[in-house]
Amino acid sequence: MDLKDHIRSIPDFPKPGILFYDISTLLAHSDAWSVAMGRMANMISKYQPDVLAGIESRGFLVAAPLALKLGLGFTMVRKKNKLPGETISYEYDLEYGSDTIQIQNDCVKPGDRVVVLDDLLATGGTMSASQALFEKAGAEVVAAACIIELTFLGGREKLNGMPFEALISYDD
Repeated sequence: MDLKDHIRSIPDFPKPGILFYDISTLLAHSDAWSVAMGRMANMISKYQPDVLAGIESRGFLVAAPLALKLGLGFTMVRKKNKLPGETISYEYDLEYGSDTIQIQNDCVKPGDRVVVLDDLLATGGTMSASQALFEKAGAEVVAAACIIELTFLGGREKLNGMPFEALISYDD
């Protein structure tokens, strides 16, 4: 099955000049979604993770069902002040300004093997920040994966040599 057949392209979203790759159509097609999750499970299981981490918010849609499928824990990487309880924060630079992401301070234990997941890798900033955040918490980020990689944006180069895999890539 060619999963690209189930990804909708929306021009000029969220702003003019951006071509948005929408996974809503993939999620809506049960067979395609099942194939995508099966392929992702095969991709990430070789890293022998203990915990799967989903980046807010579409990353939750990827990481949660994969964690269930693989019998692993699931945790969320969220923007500042979105998680209850004590958190660990990481501030990182954006093209214009900065942002902060957080995890709950008890979501991983020192030495846990984590795979970070999202729907799409673009510039790599949030994925790289997530890696640093889990390392700050004492976990080992063994890999990252997404459904889609926009290779022309060079996000993979920001991942500090961390293994990265994607089901689909777009070159322009």
